[in-house]
Amino acid sequence: MTMTLPEEILSQPDITTEFDADDVVATDYRATVTRTGKQWTATVRDLPEGHAVQAQGSTWSEVGQNVTLCIVDLLQAAPGTVAVQLVPADSAAADALAAVKRARYARVLAEQAERDATRAAARTLIGQGWTTRDAGSAMGLSHQTISKLTSGAAVDATA
Repeated sequence: MTMTLPEEILSQPDITTEFDADDVVATDYRATVTRTGKQWTATVRDLPEGHAVQAQGSTWSEVGQNVTLCIVDLLQAAPGTVAVQLVPADSAAADALAAVKRARYARVLAEQAERDATRAAARTLIGQGWTTRDAGSAMGLSHQTISKLTSGAAVDATA
């Protein structure tokens, strides 16, 4: 059975604001990245005690890994406790990448809103006596998906 796009969105996990206290929190650093020839160079300033580091790599990913390792070594930090945000020194490139991040964040929020609205609509329609097939057809979902959305949940006809 092929899933429809709405069913694929429903299969994604919900956004949660829960935080596990056992999670290790990483310190974020910003690296300004430039390209010279075939090499990327990342520079991080504003490290503790006025330190700065610089690292190179032949790919964007490699320079990110290398500059992160330099910071970990300099600060003698535990692995996984340092996070580096790579930002192009070129403002047009930085703006373009920032626009992609904003769009992706907006999509994640929109998909969560769709999941919430779909669940509420399924509860409302089933609460009003609609069949799972009719509710699914009206929302472009399978009747099985409607059953999953409404099973075990209190059905509220006013939702």
